[in-house]
Amino acid sequence: MERNVLYFEKPGRENTQACLEIVKHLFSEGTFKHLVIASTSGATGQLFAEELKNSKANIVVVTHSAGFKEPNSIEMPDPVRTSIESHGARVYTGSMLTHSIETSLSAKFSGMYPTHIIANSLRRFGEGAKVCCEISMMAVDGGFIPEDEEIIAVAGTAWGADTVMIIKSAASKRFLNLRVLEILAKPRV
Repeated sequence: MERNVLYFEKPGRENTQACLEIVKHLFSEGTFKHLVIASTSGATGQLFAEELKNSKANIVVVTHSAGFKEPNSIEMPDPVRTSIESHGARVYTGSMLTHSIETSLSAKFSGMYPTHIIANSLRRFGEGAKVCCEISMMAVDGGFIPEDEEIIAVAGTAWGADTVMIIKSAASKRFLNLRVLEILAKPRV
């Protein structure tokens, strides 16, 4: 098998359209049925959902957990969520696997805990790569995609998309079964 990999000079939302084109190409192959996209405000999720609405794919947009930014808040506005869902995609808001109870313990007791070690290890490949792994497990945990299936995952650094990966999905309970099969786009920095 041979595929091209796109390396971006810098991370960020200016790479979103190129990531979308990679995903469109992957869906045109007819091999993939599931797409998981990270989207905080919903802008990236909305773009992908709208552009891929006729793909017949299972599109899951994964948001930050409730209370991530501040207590009693969800960062994706309801009208944006409704718009994403109107294009046939689904939105999942659940606990972020590498930003959970251990974040609270780390802040209180100044320690380094296993999920922080995992998150920082995955960040060696880039922030988007870490998030792709995380949202893939979150979507399985939430029952949105099946386990042990090749899926497309898209994430970014701060805003937009700059990373596209093909991942063999796993539930967080079976994190060590998750496999990064291909990295199709990522920032070089």
